[in-house]
Amino acid sequence: MSIPIIDSGEKPDVLGTGPAPVGGGRARLVWRRFRRNRLAMVGLVGLVLLFVFAFFGGHLTHWAPAENDFGNTQSGPSSDHLFGTDDAGHDMFAQTVSGMQKSLIIGLLVALLSTGTAGLLGTAAAYFGGWWDKAIVWLTDLFLVVPSLLMLIILSPYFQGSNWIVLIPMIALFNWMITSRVLRGMTLTVREREFVRAARYMGVPSWTIIRRHILPNISSLLIVDFTLNVGAAIITESFLSFLGFGIRTPDVSLGTVIDDGSNFASTDQWYLFVFPAAFLVLIILCVNFIGDGLRDALDPNSTGVSAR
Repeated sequence: MSIPIIDSGEKPDVLGTGPAPVGGGRARLVWRRFRRNRLAMVGLVGLVLLFVFAFFGGHLTHWAPAENDFGNTQSGPSSDHLFGTDDAGHDMFAQTVSGMQKSLIIGLLVALLSTGTAGLLGTAAAYFGGWWDKAIVWLTDLFLVVPSLLMLIILSPYFQGSNWIVLIPMIALFNWMITSRVLRGMTLTVREREFVRAARYMGVPSWTIIRRHILPNISSLLIVDFTLNVGAAIITESFLSFLGFGIRTPDVSLGTVIDDGSNFASTDQWYLFVFPAAFLVLIILCVNFIGDGLRDALDPNSTGVSAR
């Protein structure tokens, strides 16, 4: 008796997590897992709305961020000044919207650069070993012993007058080392697992193995590191701006607006601090919710995915 063969249209997955969907099925699977997480979807929608508000909210007021209304200094929220004005007559709504634009760009791009650098160097050092490992570990140790904040302060004067975009690679340059060391240790363990050995024996290129098999198994740390780096980058930028080494007038960022309003947090002019600080908290919450959802959707070892 012949046994019928049923073609499921799926390919075996060397990760050991079940059949892998053909073609773009993996992306659909990740999206399906992601959208089942309600907090992740709330974070995604919230972050999109924050981006829309940051880049189009300026049309809700006729005041420019650097424009002064000397007849309404330190006035409370009103129909003309939705978030009130500071002691120089600046419209806080316009300043908050303009500051959000730069803070979102700086936070997300710094996190992308620093986490990407950590993932690339950490996995390459552990997987290839030999002189790759020695060179990357030496470079990591070199950056670890260098005081990052001091180096940023020393380098900042050389970029005075430059576009604020230069802050992104400067902050990312000193923000990847610890994560790289941790990822190196995790990769040393993952590369000895059966599915990685099988892929290597089958002649799969090394960078393909890293991308398809190693990175998904350490994606939890990468995603958590990315979400933490968004907030850390915004805080670093605000601290540098407070010291006079970051974004300078007439440009503003969410960090500079919060720093300017921090002295009024417990006074009648609380709105100078509360409104920009609230938007910073919302940005961090949304990014963290998205990070948790992506971790569960991408990590094959995530307990959240197994439970769902």
